[in-house]
Formats: sequence, structure tokens, C-alpha cells
Amino acid sequence: MSTRARALWVVGPGRAEVRDVDLAPAGAEDVVVRTLFSGVSRGTESVVLRGGVPASQHAAMRAPFQEGDFPFPVKYGYLAVGVVEQAPATPRGAALLGRTVFGLYPHQSRFVVPADAVTPVPDDVPAGRAVLAGAMETAVNALWDAAPLVGDRVTVVGAGMVGGCVAALLARMPGVDVEVVDVDPARAAVAEALGARFARPDDAAGDRDLVVHVSATSAGLTRALELAAPEATVLEVSWYGDRPVHVPLGEFFHPRRLVLRSSQVGSISPARRGSRTYADRMALALRLLADPALDVLVTGESAFEDLPQVLPRLASGELPALCHRVRYDP
Repeated sequence: MSTRARALWVVGPGRAEVRDVDLAPAGAEDVVVRTLFSGVSRGTESVVLRGGVPASQHAAMRAPFQEGDFPFPVKYGYLAVGVVEQAPATPRGAALLGRTVFGLYPHQSRFVVPADAVTPVPDDVPAGRAVLAGAMETAVNALWDAAPLVGDRVTVVGAGMVGGCVAALLARMPGVDVEVVDVDPARAAVAEALGARFARPDDAAGDRDLVVHVSATSAGLTRALELAAPEATVLEVSWYGDRPVHVPLGEFFHPRRLVLRSSQVGSISPARRGSRTYADRMALALRLLADPALDVLVTGESAFEDLPQVLPRLASGELPALCHRVRYDP
């Protein structure tokens, strides 16, 4: 078995390159995974690509198997799906050998990690869809934080990969009225495929019991505050990196006694921290990906070797994408 692999490194503002790397020897508790697909988490990876991770967040924003330090050079990413080629001589190892698994690993053609760092992909979830697991895990954690109730009127501001997963989960709840708001009218088809109603910002319904904001823009957060009913919660799931956020708190925030709450997938929601592990949350996220409607969130694909040219185009918006899938050819 080869001890070499190819990995993507971000080497400067807007610049990335694919490098040959040596695989660490697999230990007694490790698996060796051959990557089939990885996904680009466009929002976070765009911040990393421009060197926009604030110094105060360098430790908090490290990916689980990141190499290098922010800002550059850094090997970053966390949406990898592959096949286990080598596994420990244990019952768990035997169950993993030959299985398709998901792991929080950067963009790399093969990798070595502890066996408990990968999660089997359910048989009814295609490998190409499993790259959405990170977004679905974020959506699960967000809804644990938000705790929507049956019959709630909920708006999701931002119809990206995470917003789409949030909307898809909300649409499955009995009696919940789900509206997805985005500036791009092309996202209407995405919302409808996921079982939600779509509106442009100016046409969005108000007096909402819960607003989930995932657009990562000041304008989106402002609109989220405007749409919330008195004493409602606006859940902020976006991450802005080092970009400042400006919202008019003197208009709707105080008079309506709104709650503005953050949600971050790096920690399990306090609502489930005592009863769910990270492994439980990831396994749940993967099970929830059995719905074929979620394929609408995968909007592009390219070969791994082309990723240095593709990433800047994704970050700039020149190449529109929700989840961009990266294919690793044999």
C-alpha cells in the first residue's frame, strides 16, 4: 500500500496548491482511508483562503486534523468521504474494513486517523451525498439550540448549504411553517425541493416565532431581526471571520425584546450536552442524509487536482455553489 498522498494546502491570500505528502504509519488503533469525495465548506474555507481567521480564534477554528497554523500555510478542510483500506485487528476494525466512512479531514487523497475518528456512512446514503454531513451536523446542533415547537412560524435567512439543511429538518416537523429567504431568486427551486416556501428579503413574512440566520451578512442579520415577532429568538449560525457586522439594534431589537443567540457546531448544544456525544451527533447527521431531496444542495463537482483553481472562484462567487463536491479519481 502506498505511503504517499496528495493534499491541498492554502499557501497565501487566495492561493492554494496540491502537494505530495507522506502518510504517517498506521498505528494499532488507526484506519487508512482512500478518499472518494470531499466537500468545500464555502463560507469557512473562503475565510481561510483569504487569511481572515482572527488571531483570537486561531485555536478555536482549527480543524480536527489541520496541519500548519493560520493564516498560512495551512492544510484545512473537514468534509471527507472515503473507503477504509486498512483497519485495526479489532471487532470495530473488522466492521470498518471496506466500509464507506465520513471523517473530519482536510482535502487529501488518502489519510490515516484513529478508527474512532470516522463514522460509517449508512447504506442508504450515497457517498457523494455524505459530503453534506458537516452541514447537517451544524443544522442538528442549531435546532438543538433553537428548540422549535410544533406549529411554529420559522424563517431561515440564507439558502446556502447549512441553511438548506436547517430548512429541510424544519420542514419535517409537524405544523411548522418554514420560509427560506435569500437575495438570489435561483434559490427558490432549492427551498421548494426541501419542502419550504421561498421569499426575497423584501417579500418575507414577518412576526416569526424563530429566525435562523445563516447568510453571514450584516444585511441578512438586520432582516432577521426585522422579521422576528416580539420576544422571539434570532439564532445566529453564520461565521464572519474578521469582518465586522453592523446592525441597527436601535430599531427592532430592544423594543421587541428579542433574543439574539449564537450557535456554533464546535460544541454540542447545552440542550443535549449531557446525553449526546460528538459521535452520536455525527451518526444522526449521516442518518438524516438518507433523503434524496438533499441532493439539490450539491451544486457542482470538480477533480481534486483542479481545486487550487476552483477555490478562489468559489470564494469570489464567480463559481456559484452551495456545496461544491471534490472528486478523487483513482
